[in-house]
Amino acid sequence: MRKTSYAATFVAVVVILVINILSSRLPDWLIARYDTANTHVTVRYGLMERCESSAISIPGPSKGGRLEYSDYECRQFPSRVQDKCDNENRLFCALWTSAQYFTELGVGFAAMGLVALVIGISTHSRRRRVWRAVAGLVILHAVFQLVTFILVTELYRKDRFPSFEHAKPGVGYVLNAVSWVLGFAVGAGVIITGVAADRGHKWAAGHRFRPYKPVPTYGTNV
Repeated sequence: MRKTSYAATFVAVVVILVINILSSRLPDWLIARYDTANTHVTVRYGLMERCESSAISIPGPSKGGRLEYSDYECRQFPSRVQDKCDNENRLFCALWTSAQYFTELGVGFAAMGLVALVIGISTHSRRRRVWRAVAGLVILHAVFQLVTFILVTELYRKDRFPSFEHAKPGVGYVLNAVSWVLGFAVGAGVIITGVAADRGHKWAAGHRFRPYKPVPTYGTNV
């Protein structure tokens, strides 16, 4: 493959890695909102934490005036005690924690893909082979991110957690979907370009490409 192709792949994988890190850290995969007479509550669920904000509006002492109070608090999610992970929510907690692990594995494979790119393009002989490792790592990243997406989607769709019936997907959820779609696209692009380069297509291999030729062997007569 050409250096230009590897440079474009490097940039694409960096973008995917940044998206993955953001999606895994953002506490807004699912967002639930509740309204009562004087209180508006917003609960944001991330893979690792739950954040709750509340705004209270009550009539003030002056005519037509109102007093407003707000509060914002985050905690680990799911929590063994507060989210009843030892009782009725045991399955939910296990699957949600698994989603955390899968997305972290995806981040790890994307980072390994970057390392493979940096090492692989150092010499011409490595550039001819490293695309296979890069494609495999990027696709593995996408697979793990997709598994995370499926787990969260199923837990949300089936209301496995009591508050999820009022929830809607948030930015973290969308970024995760973008990451695995881009991952499969980049992985497929690397495979197509790498195969084309091995076959000697100049658009993929460059003008200085020289196909490997088998070393002839000669028999000896005794």
